[in-house]
Amino acid sequence: MQIRPLYDRVIVKRIEQQRTTASGIVIPDSAAEKPEQGEVIAVGNGRLLQDGTQRALQLKVGDRVIFGKYAGQAVKVDGEELLVMREEDVMGVLDADHGAERKAA
Repeated sequence: MQIRPLYDRVIVKRIEQQRTTASGIVIPDSAAEKPEQGEVIAVGNGRLLQDGTQRALQLKVGDRVIFGKYAGQAVKVDGEELLVMREEDVMGVLDADHGAERKAA
């Protein structure tokens, strides 16, 4: 099943973080906090402005984003938990290339 968000909404799949500590202690799912990072898997057509035009979204499919702990609405599609949120709920896009350039410098 496909899900297509409307207007300025995006669909985000949480990126699971490591579930063990540096010393090897495994953290159970019930004690672990939900990750605040995810990957955009679908985007809407854009924000509808008051004059009737649409402003294209800045996010695109495949972007790795950070968002607030309680951002978005959780939905299950084909047994997979996804988040539906507005573009404005996303705090930033993680740029993997920038980190590689920084380490090389």
